Amino acid sequence: MAKNRSFSSDNSSAVILYGRHPVTAAILNPHRQILTLFATKETAEELQNLCQQTKRPRELVKIIDKKELERLLSPEAVHQGFAAKVHPLPTYSLEEICDMAQSKTNCHVLILDQVTDPQNIGAIIRSCVAFDTLALIVQDKNSPTESGAMAKASAGMIEHLPVCRVTNLSRAIAQLKDAGFWTIGMDGYAKTTISELKKGGKNAIIMGSEGKGMRRLVEESCDITVRLPISKKVESLNVSTAAAIVLYEMNK
Repeated sequence: MAKNRSFSSDNSSAVILYGRHPVTAAILNPHRQILTLFATKETAEELQNLCQQTKRPRELVKIIDKKELERLLSPEAVHQGFAAKVHPLPTYSLEEICDMAQSKTNCHVLILDQVTDPQNIGAIIRSCVAFDTLALIVQDKNSPTESGAMAKASAGMIEHLPVCRVTNLSRAIAQLKDAGFWTIGMDGYAKTTISELKKGGKNAIIMGSEGKGMRRLVEESCDITVRLPISKKVESLNVSTAAAIVLYEMNK
């Protein structure tokens, strides 16, 4: 993670994380600012020990009963007796992402265009970390902000992936090209399959939503478009499933 990053001091922007993996990962992340840890009496000791291990105050842990914990969260939240009120992680600028890539011979970033479901994005973040993606880039106005559902779907991996929010994706793609990235758009109708691509170098992979795909100007900004070779019986894959396959292929 980059050093000297700025954090919001506005508690109104706080996020409630829930579930063992997301809360544990947040405690272990020194760049995560934690306001309060909520625990049932069964899970309190585990969180207090984690605080001690990471030199966080044990007093951060507030013991509440299960019903009170459930009132803090959405009805469908699977909390396992763990929740945390935290400041959102700071985002990265595109310049910082390009600086991170400068010394690398081989690396890749993932760009999402119009992917709006927090759980899909969380699952994509988990795959990004699994396949050593340098960063995730999204358009600010068309992408949800960090949330408990997103962190839960990422199994806590949201703590490990730099996220960059940009105003204009086409301009961001142009900037990545100037930084030496080859830009690859995923399109189910492309002639070239991803397995035919020559791997290596610096790559920016662009994926659109499951239904709409990439917007026209974003697609026109790509150096090449490729597709996953799937059965004609299936029109498309869920975007998080497709992202996992694409990132695996690019990481070979």
